[in-house]
Amino acid sequence: MHQIEYLLMKIGIIGFGDMGKLFASKWSNLGHQIFACDLPQNYQSLSEEYSDYKNIRIEKDGFWIVKNCDFVLYAVESENIDSVVQKYAQDTSSKTIVSAQTSVKHQESLAFNKYLPKNVNIVGSHALFGPNVDPIGQTVVIYNERSSLEAFETVKKLYCELGVQIKELDSADSHDKIMADIQAVTHIGFESIGTALMHRGEFPWESKSGNGLDNLKLLLTLRIYSYKHHVYQGMALLNPYAKSDIRKYAKVENEIFGLMISENKQKFISKIKKARDLVFKNHSTELLLNNEILNQYSLNNDFEHKPNSHLSLLSMVSTWADLKINPYSNVICQTPPFKLRVGMAEYLFLNDDLLEESINAALYDKSIRIDDLCFHTAVHEWANIVETGDKKSYEIHFKKTKKFLEPRLNQGREISSKLITQINNKNKLDENS
Repeated sequence: MHQIEYLLMKIGIIGFGDMGKLFASKWSNLGHQIFACDLPQNYQSLSEEYSDYKNIRIEKDGFWIVKNCDFVLYAVESENIDSVVQKYAQDTSSKTIVSAQTSVKHQESLAFNKYLPKNVNIVGSHALFGPNVDPIGQTVVIYNERSSLEAFETVKKLYCELGVQIKELDSADSHDKIMADIQAVTHIGFESIGTALMHRGEFPWESKSGNGLDNLKLLLTLRIYSYKHHVYQGMALLNPYAKSDIRKYAKVENEIFGLMISENKQKFISKIKKARDLVFKNHSTELLLNNEILNQYSLNNDFEHKPNSHLSLLSMVSTWADLKINPYSNVICQTPPFKLRVGMAEYLFLNDDLLEESINAALYDKSIRIDDLCFHTAVHEWANIVETGDKKSYEIHFKKTKKFLEPRLNQGREISSKLITQINNKNKLDENS
């Protein structure tokens, strides 16, 4: 692989929200000069916030940034990338390497190729972690949108300095297809759990005992809702592959729920075990999760085991089977929630006793039927919002659920961050052993 001499750089960040601030902090600590801008109304407050930072300067807009920086990162929402790039494109220096952190690359690719001068190097990139996660050991995917090998290697090295793992993809299209498979459906699953709790009107960590998978599902639900709605809205509504994947998840969940309430044991078991055999047929490694890990990260102190249908996980694995998705093939673009969801699916489907218990609970345990009904309803609410592309409804639905979960959001994010760190450290030990 071609190697170049690495020098400290002038880095521009257009869009100074949570992720922009994360990158600015990490790169400035390494000696890079950061020049950042955000919306005009945020200029004064950001200038005051960063007045004592030697290597970070807040600009009023992005015009100076695109003319003078070596590397410019657009850290704006997918729905705004076209208008923001158009604003600054013609002032971009031919010596500047341009990238963006949008979660959907279709709009980004169109905007860059439409507006940027033909001699500007473009490298696609996406950090698959949130602003409250330590980048070390996390994944950043990159692909060559339109750049020289030297520019591509420069961007790769810049990210590597953060201690991340770099995964290379072929194109913006391949990025969006994988993201739809692993992010869009994963997020809708956890969003549906949160909305189901809201419909139920109960805080499960206070009103019910439970352990294991129930704790982890709740923990990741709280993590999802601890962030802003637009983080997930863009992935679901703008990714050209997301709508069909989410509709398939809703269709599969509807079929499984119908078999449950009709107590159609033969067809239900056949569908679940067929999905298991397809998705996990080549599984030969140690499970990601175990009882010690599951019970260590809990929101309550009651570890009494309570049978559960785990409808969300049954639906997820059955969706993978129907779509012929191998979750281990998508590990190149794994996010912490997706990685843990695969771990939960393994834990359930590769434990014969637990899977049998889940099947019996799904078919015959009337005490949990209302919980499954609330989840069933929530899945189809979210699927319909995505199918209609209704941004306002998405925002309202997310914020309403978030308000219900508010008392435990910070704790959920803190505990889940510790879990993610432990899992990452465990993987490093396994790789080095």
